[in-house]
Amino acid sequence: MQEAMNFTPTPPTMTTPTPYPIGTPGLAWTPTDVATWRARQVRQRSYADDVLHVLQGLRPPCELLPYGEVACGDDRYPLLAVRPGPWQPGLPGVLVTGGVHGYETSGVHGALQFLAQHGETYAGRVNLLVVPCVSPWAYERIHRWNFDAVDPNRSFTESSAAEEAAALMRLVAPLRGQFAAHIDLHETTQTDESEYRPALAARDGQVFQPGTIPDGFYLVDDTDNPQPLFQQAIIEAVERVTHIAPNDEQGEIIGSPVVARGVIRYSLKALGLCASITGARYTTTTEVYPDSPRATPGQCNTAQAVAVCAVLDFVLAQGREV
Repeated sequence: MQEAMNFTPTPPTMTTPTPYPIGTPGLAWTPTDVATWRARQVRQRSYADDVLHVLQGLRPPCELLPYGEVACGDDRYPLLAVRPGPWQPGLPGVLVTGGVHGYETSGVHGALQFLAQHGETYAGRVNLLVVPCVSPWAYERIHRWNFDAVDPNRSFTESSAAEEAAALMRLVAPLRGQFAAHIDLHETTQTDESEYRPALAARDGQVFQPGTIPDGFYLVDDTDNPQPLFQQAIIEAVERVTHIAPNDEQGEIIGSPVVARGVIRYSLKALGLCASITGARYTTTTEVYPDSPRATPGQCNTAQAVAVCAVLDFVLAQGREV
């Protein structure tokens, strides 16, 4: 028998996330840290070319509705909504929003694709209001936050700290009570894990806890007003053009229990999310995964446009059943 050797096992190697390059670990960002973060953001695309130019090319009866302007340092961004047809008493209202997070590209381009390909189809059948790009400064810099390092999609509250959110709420306020549905178009990307969640933890003086990104399309329903048949109708329409995100091993998507195939729930109003602003019965937030090897950017844009059509078809079907 071989003689036993004195051996001390090596402790397992622990992977420590690289500290975010801005701020002091454990401390919330100061105004100086925010200024440092802002200086690192580089314009990478043009809101004027990609969004305003496209909107200005829409044919009648589409009507452009300026609803404010966002000032970001020396830059000024006009905010535009689109009404594909006249607002008619007695018709159900539907709000479509995209680009609340500027880096979520298919939210913006999916809304524009819907307008170009399907807007006229629904004119005169519903009162449709489309806001393709809520956060233009962030769109140009491909970022989640606005100029002040504030997340607009946690800022749809009274006395909002995000001017983009406040402007949209002012647009919608006179129409509250007239909306049957609101669909807010988003993405979940790999940069959520590589950049935006680490930045959030650093900004708030917290420790970043890595998570996982679901591969596929999913929806966020409202915990306080669940509408499972509505969500199911969207999932069934979208799966014809892209795949639906599966549950993880815990039966969750991004840390939330899956309540139906491709559907989770958040408390929309309590979290200050965009989909809460209309008071509509039917609300949803889409999430596509543009980094999937199984989806192209074109598929992601089409998935968003198809989701909007599914919402409108569902609302019209409910009207026929009354």
